[in-house]
Amino acid sequence: MNATATQQTTPPREQRDEIRVAHRSHPSWWLLVAFVALCAAGIVKMLFTNPNLQWDVVGDYFFTQRILKGLLVTLELTVLAMLAGILLGILTAVMRLSPIRILSSTAWAYTWFFRGTPLLVQIIFWYNLAALFPKIEIGIPLLGPTLWSGDSNAVITPFVAALLGLALNEGAYMSEIVRGGIVSVDQGQHEAAVALGMRSGRAMRRIVLPQAMRVIVPPTGNQVIGMLKSTALVSVTSTSELLYTSQQIYNQTFQTIPLLIVASIWYLIVTSVLSAIQYYIERHYARGGRRELPLTPWQRLKQSVGTLQARLQTVGEGSKR
Repeated sequence: MNATATQQTTPPREQRDEIRVAHRSHPSWWLLVAFVALCAAGIVKMLFTNPNLQWDVVGDYFFTQRILKGLLVTLELTVLAMLAGILLGILTAVMRLSPIRILSSTAWAYTWFFRGTPLLVQIIFWYNLAALFPKIEIGIPLLGPTLWSGDSNAVITPFVAALLGLALNEGAYMSEIVRGGIVSVDQGQHEAAVALGMRSGRAMRRIVLPQAMRVIVPPTGNQVIGMLKSTALVSVTSTSELLYTSQQIYNQTFQTIPLLIVASIWYLIVTSVLSAIQYYIERHYARGGRRELPLTPWQRLKQSVGTLQARLQTVGEGSKR
Protein backbone atom coordinates (compact mmCIF):
# COMPACT_ATOMS: atom_id res chain seq x y z
CA MET A 1 0.00 0.00 0.00
CA ASN A 2 2.85 2.35 0.79
CA ALA A 3 4.46 1.54 -2.54
CA THR A 4 1.17 2.27 -4.33
CA ALA A 5 0.81 5.58 -2.52
CA THR A 6 4.38 6.48 -3.41
CA GLN A 7 3.78 5.73 -7.09
CA GLN A 8 0.64 7.88 -7.06
CA THR A 9 2.30 10.86 -5.38
CA THR A 10 5.56 10.72 -7.36
CA PRO A 11 5.14 12.42 -10.77
CA PRO A 12 6.54 10.72 -13.86
CA ARG A 13 9.96 11.67 -15.18
CA GLU A 14 8.63 13.95 -17.92
CA GLN A 15 6.62 15.95 -15.39
CA ARG A 16 9.55 16.15 -12.97
CA ASP A 17 11.71 17.68 -15.72
CA GLU A 18 9.12 20.44 -16.19
CA ILE A 19 8.89 21.31 -12.48
CA ARG A 20 10.26 24.80 -11.85
CA VAL A 21 10.64 26.70 -8.60
CA ALA A 22 8.48 29.84 -8.69
CA HIS A 23 10.28 32.83 -7.16
CA ARG A 24 8.33 35.66 -5.65
CA SER A 25 8.77 38.80 -7.74
CA HIS A 26 10.13 41.94 -6.11
CA PRO A 27 9.81 45.56 -7.34
CA SER A 28 13.59 46.00 -7.24
CA TRP A 29 13.94 43.26 -9.85
CA TRP A 30 11.96 45.31 -12.34
CA LEU A 31 14.11 48.36 -11.60
CA LEU A 32 17.21 46.28 -12.28
CA VAL A 33 15.73 44.91 -15.50
CA ALA A 34 14.84 48.44 -16.64
CA PHE A 35 18.35 49.68 -15.85
CA VAL A 36 19.98 46.84 -17.78
CA ALA A 37 17.62 47.35 -20.72
CA LEU A 38 18.42 51.07 -20.86
CA CYS A 39 22.16 50.36 -20.76
CA ALA A 40 21.83 47.77 -23.53
CA ALA A 41 19.75 50.20 -25.63
CA GLY A 42 22.38 52.90 -25.13
CA ILE A 43 25.16 50.57 -26.27
CA VAL A 44 23.19 49.48 -29.35
CA LYS A 45 22.43 53.11 -30.24
CA MET A 46 26.11 54.02 -29.90
CA LEU A 47 27.16 51.12 -32.12
CA PHE A 48 24.79 52.16 -34.90
CA THR A 49 25.00 55.96 -34.68
CA ASN A 50 28.61 56.75 -33.80
CA PRO A 51 30.34 57.65 -37.09
CA ASN A 52 33.81 57.22 -35.57
CA LEU A 53 33.36 53.43 -35.53
CA GLN A 54 33.49 53.45 -39.35
CA TRP A 55 31.71 50.14 -39.95
CA ASP A 56 32.31 50.47 -43.71
CA VAL A 57 36.07 50.36 -43.05
CA VAL A 58 35.56 47.35 -40.76
CA GLY A 59 33.77 45.56 -43.59
CA ASP A 60 36.51 46.44 -46.08
CA TYR A 61 39.30 44.95 -43.95
CA PHE A 62 37.48 42.06 -42.28
CA PHE A 63 38.31 39.44 -44.95
CA THR A 64 41.49 40.94 -46.38
CA GLN A 65 44.40 38.59 -46.99
CA ARG A 66 46.66 40.23 -44.41
CA ILE A 67 44.07 39.95 -41.64
CA LEU A 68 43.33 36.31 -42.48
CA LYS A 69 47.06 35.48 -42.50
CA GLY A 70 47.40 37.11 -39.09
CA LEU A 71 44.43 35.08 -37.84
CA LEU A 72 46.07 31.90 -39.15
CA VAL A 73 49.30 32.67 -37.28
CA THR A 74 47.25 33.30 -34.11
CA LEU A 75 45.55 29.92 -34.47
CA GLU A 76 48.88 28.19 -35.12
CA LEU A 77 50.40 29.71 -32.00
CA THR A 78 47.35 28.77 -29.94
CA VAL A 79 47.30 25.14 -31.08
CA LEU A 80 51.06 24.53 -30.87
CA ALA A 81 51.50 26.31 -27.54
CA MET A 82 48.53 24.50 -25.97
CA LEU A 83 49.69 21.08 -27.17
CA ALA A 84 53.18 21.69 -25.82
CA GLY A 85 51.75 23.18 -22.62
CA ILE A 86 49.44 20.22 -22.01
CA LEU A 87 52.27 17.71 -22.54
CA LEU A 88 54.56 19.71 -20.25
CA GLY A 89 51.76 20.03 -17.71
CA ILE A 90 51.08 16.30 -17.59
CA LEU A 91 54.78 15.50 -17.30
CA THR A 92 55.34 18.13 -14.60
CA ALA A 93 52.26 17.04 -12.64
CA VAL A 94 53.40 13.42 -12.61
CA MET A 95 56.86 14.57 -11.51
CA ARG A 96 55.35 16.69 -8.71
CA LEU A 97 53.51 13.61 -7.39
CA SER A 98 56.56 11.36 -7.74
CA PRO A 99 58.13 9.98 -4.53
CA ILE A 100 61.57 10.68 -6.06
CA ARG A 101 62.66 13.91 -4.40
CA ILE A 102 64.80 15.26 -7.28
CA LEU A 103 61.90 14.92 -9.74
CA SER A 104 59.32 16.55 -7.47
CA SER A 105 61.73 19.37 -6.57
CA THR A 106 62.57 20.05 -10.22
CA ALA A 107 58.88 20.13 -11.16
CA TRP A 108 58.12 22.48 -8.26
CA ALA A 109 60.95 24.84 -9.27
CA TYR A 110 59.72 24.93 -12.89
CA THR A 111 56.16 25.70 -11.82
CA TRP A 112 57.29 28.29 -9.28
CA PHE A 113 59.43 30.19 -11.77
CA PHE A 114 57.13 30.29 -14.79
CA ARG A 115 54.01 31.05 -12.75
CA GLY A 116 55.84 33.72 -10.77
CA THR A 117 57.12 35.82 -13.70
CA PRO A 118 54.88 37.74 -16.15
CA LEU A 119 54.22 36.14 -19.51
CA LEU A 120 55.19 39.31 -21.37
CA VAL A 121 58.59 39.34 -19.64
CA GLN A 122 59.16 35.70 -20.62
CA ILE A 123 58.31 36.38 -24.27
CA ILE A 124 60.68 39.37 -24.39
CA PHE A 125 63.39 37.31 -22.69
CA TRP A 126 63.22 34.54 -25.28
CA TYR A 127 63.16 37.12 -28.08
CA ASN A 128 66.42 38.65 -26.74
CA LEU A 129 68.08 35.34 -25.86
CA ALA A 130 70.95 36.07 -28.26
CA ALA A 131 72.10 38.87 -25.95
CA LEU A 132 72.71 36.24 -23.23
CA PHE A 133 73.72 33.26 -25.37
CA PRO A 134 75.04 34.28 -28.82
CA LYS A 135 75.44 30.58 -29.62
CA ILE A 136 73.21 27.67 -28.66
CA GLU A 137 75.05 24.41 -28.03
CA ILE A 138 73.67 20.94 -27.27
CA GLY A 139 75.85 18.34 -25.61
CA ILE A 140 76.68 16.65 -22.32
CA PRO A 141 77.14 19.46 -19.75
CA LEU A 142 80.69 19.89 -18.41
CA LEU A 143 81.87 16.51 -19.71
CA GLY A 144 81.07 15.55 -23.27
CA PRO A 145 81.66 17.14 -26.66
CA THR A 146 79.21 19.48 -28.34
CA LEU A 147 76.71 17.52 -30.46
CA TRP A 148 75.13 20.52 -32.17
CA SER A 149 75.53 24.29 -32.17
CA GLY A 150 73.86 27.15 -33.95
CA ASP A 151 73.50 30.91 -34.01
CA SER A 152 70.83 32.07 -31.53
CA ASN A 153 69.35 34.66 -33.88
CA ALA A 154 68.89 32.01 -36.57
CA VAL A 155 67.39 29.44 -34.19
CA ILE A 156 65.21 31.66 -32.00
CA THR A 157 63.12 33.43 -34.61
CA PRO A 158 60.28 35.74 -33.48
CA PHE A 159 57.78 32.90 -33.98
CA VAL A 160 59.91 30.42 -32.01
CA ALA A 161 60.44 32.98 -29.23
CA ALA A 162 56.69 33.54 -29.02
CA LEU A 163 56.01 29.80 -29.00
CA LEU A 164 58.59 29.14 -26.27
CA GLY A 165 57.21 31.90 -24.07
CA LEU A 166 53.59 30.80 -24.44
CA ALA A 167 54.24 27.04 -24.15
CA LEU A 168 56.55 27.13 -21.13
CA ASN A 169 54.24 29.49 -19.27
CA GLU A 170 51.20 27.39 -20.12
CA GLY A 171 52.95 24.21 -19.02
CA ALA A 172 53.35 25.62 -15.52
CA TYR A 173 49.63 26.41 -15.22
CA MET A 174 48.54 23.13 -16.81
CA SER A 175 50.69 21.19 -14.36
CA GLU A 176 48.65 22.54 -11.47
CA ILE A 177 45.38 21.80 -13.30
CA VAL A 178 46.43 18.22 -14.06
CA ARG A 179 47.79 17.72 -10.54
CA GLY A 180 44.50 18.93 -9.07
CA GLY A 181 42.59 16.49 -11.30
CA ILE A 182 44.83 13.56 -10.32
CA VAL A 183 44.56 14.37 -6.61
CA SER A 184 40.75 14.53 -6.92
CA VAL A 185 40.65 10.80 -7.82
CA ASP A 186 40.46 8.53 -4.81
CA GLN A 187 43.84 6.96 -4.08
CA GLY A 188 42.19 3.58 -3.75
CA GLN A 189 41.63 3.55 -7.52
CA HIS A 190 45.37 3.54 -8.15
CA GLU A 191 46.01 1.02 -5.38
CA ALA A 192 43.34 -1.34 -6.77
CA ALA A 193 44.83 -1.11 -10.28
CA VAL A 194 48.32 -1.93 -8.95
CA ALA A 195 46.88 -4.81 -6.91
CA LEU A 196 45.39 -6.24 -10.13
CA GLY A 197 48.86 -6.36 -11.70
CA MET A 198 49.01 -3.02 -13.54
CA ARG A 199 52.23 -1.09 -13.47
CA SER A 200 52.11 2.36 -11.91
CA GLY A 201 52.43 4.16 -15.25
CA ARG A 202 49.69 2.12 -16.91
CA ALA A 203 47.41 2.57 -13.90
CA MET A 204 47.91 6.31 -14.23
CA ARG A 205 47.08 6.28 -17.97
CA ARG A 206 44.20 3.79 -17.93
CA ILE A 207 42.56 4.34 -14.54
CA VAL A 208 43.45 7.64 -12.87
CA LEU A 209 43.71 10.12 -15.77
CA PRO A 210 40.38 9.15 -17.43
CA GLN A 211 38.59 9.78 -14.11
CA ALA A 212 40.50 13.00 -13.55
CA MET A 213 39.37 14.38 -16.92
CA ARG A 214 36.07 15.61 -15.44
CA VAL A 215 38.11 17.95 -13.25
CA ILE A 216 40.80 18.75 -15.83
CA VAL A 217 38.67 19.57 -18.88
CA PRO A 218 36.77 22.71 -17.69
CA PRO A 219 39.84 24.73 -16.62
CA THR A 220 41.76 23.45 -19.65
CA GLY A 221 39.04 24.87 -21.90
CA ASN A 222 39.43 28.20 -20.14
CA GLN A 223 43.19 28.00 -20.64
CA VAL A 224 42.74 27.44 -24.39
CA ILE A 225 40.57 30.55 -24.65
CA GLY A 226 43.06 32.46 -22.52
CA MET A 227 45.90 31.24 -24.73
CA LEU A 228 44.14 32.55 -27.83
CA LYS A 229 43.96 36.01 -26.27
CA SER A 230 47.48 35.80 -24.85
CA THR A 231 48.88 35.44 -28.36
CA ALA A 232 48.25 39.17 -28.72
CA LEU A 233 51.22 39.72 -26.39
CA VAL A 234 53.64 38.33 -28.97
CA SER A 235 53.11 41.46 -31.05
CA VAL A 236 56.12 42.84 -29.12
CA THR A 237 58.31 40.33 -30.98
CA SER A 238 57.05 41.50 -34.40
CA THR A 239 55.31 38.17 -34.97
CA SER A 240 52.65 38.71 -37.63
CA GLU A 241 49.67 37.47 -35.63
CA LEU A 242 46.23 39.08 -35.71
CA LEU A 243 46.86 42.09 -33.47
CA TYR A 244 50.30 42.91 -34.93
CA THR A 245 48.88 42.72 -38.46
CA SER A 246 46.06 45.09 -37.47
CA GLN A 247 48.62 47.46 -35.95
CA GLN A 248 50.67 47.43 -39.14
CA ILE A 249 47.61 48.36 -41.18
CA TYR A 250 46.36 51.18 -38.96
CA ASN A 251 49.89 52.59 -38.66
CA GLN A 252 49.70 53.10 -42.43
CA THR A 253 46.07 54.20 -42.74
CA PHE A 254 45.58 55.87 -39.31
CA GLN A 255 42.23 54.03 -38.99
CA THR A 256 42.97 52.72 -35.51
CA ILE A 257 39.48 52.07 -34.12
CA PRO A 258 38.09 50.17 -37.16
CA LEU A 259 41.13 47.85 -37.28
CA LEU A 260 40.93 47.16 -33.55
CA ILE A 261 37.24 46.32 -34.04
CA VAL A 262 38.20 43.89 -36.82
CA ALA A 263 40.67 42.11 -34.52
CA SER A 264 38.19 42.07 -31.63
CA ILE A 265 35.41 40.55 -33.74
CA TRP A 266 37.71 37.78 -34.96
CA TYR A 267 38.79 37.04 -31.38
CA LEU A 268 35.12 36.87 -30.35
CA ILE A 269 34.26 34.50 -33.22
CA VAL A 270 37.09 32.09 -32.42
CA THR A 271 36.48 32.15 -28.67
CA SER A 272 32.79 31.44 -29.28
CA VAL A 273 33.67 28.38 -31.36
CA LEU A 274 36.12 27.20 -28.69
CA SER A 275 33.49 27.70 -25.98
CA ALA A 276 31.04 25.52 -27.92
CA ILE A 277 33.67 22.80 -28.35
CA GLN A 278 34.49 23.00 -24.65
CA TYR A 279 30.81 22.57 -23.76
CA TYR A 280 30.47 19.33 -25.72
CA ILE A 281 33.76 17.93 -24.37
CA GLU A 282 32.62 18.66 -20.81
CA ARG A 283 29.29 17.02 -21.60
CA HIS A 284 31.09 13.93 -22.87
CA TYR A 285 33.19 13.52 -19.71
CA ALA A 286 30.18 14.23 -17.48
CA ARG A 287 28.73 10.80 -18.34
CA GLY A 288 30.43 9.07 -15.46
CA GLY A 289 29.45 11.63 -12.85
CA ARG A 290 25.80 12.47 -13.62
CA ARG A 291 22.70 10.35 -14.06
CA GLU A 292 21.36 12.65 -16.77
CA LEU A 293 23.48 14.68 -19.17
CA PRO A 294 22.75 18.41 -19.43
CA LEU A 295 20.71 19.46 -22.43
CA THR A 296 22.52 20.79 -25.48
CA PRO A 297 21.64 24.31 -26.71
CA TRP A 298 19.61 22.77 -29.55
CA GLN A 299 17.70 20.55 -27.12
CA ARG A 300 17.04 23.54 -24.86
CA LEU A 301 15.73 25.52 -27.82
CA LYS A 302 13.40 22.68 -28.82
CA GLN A 303 12.21 22.36 -25.23
CA SER A 304 11.51 26.11 -25.01
CA VAL A 305 9.62 26.10 -28.31
CA GLY A 306 7.58 23.09 -27.18
CA THR A 307 6.76 24.76 -23.86
CA LEU A 308 5.73 27.97 -25.64
CA GLN A 309 3.50 26.03 -28.06
CA ALA A 310 1.86 24.18 -25.18
CA ARG A 311 1.14 27.44 -23.36
CA LEU A 312 -0.30 29.06 -26.49
CA GLN A 313 -2.48 26.01 -27.07
CA THR A 314 -3.70 26.15 -23.47
CA VAL A 315 -4.54 29.86 -23.81
CA GLY A 316 -6.39 29.16 -27.08
CA GLU A 317 -8.46 26.39 -25.54
CA GLY A 318 -9.29 28.61 -22.58
CA SER A 319 -10.50 31.45 -24.83
CA LYS A 320 -12.75 29.05 -26.78
CA ARG A 321 -14.43 27.96 -23.58
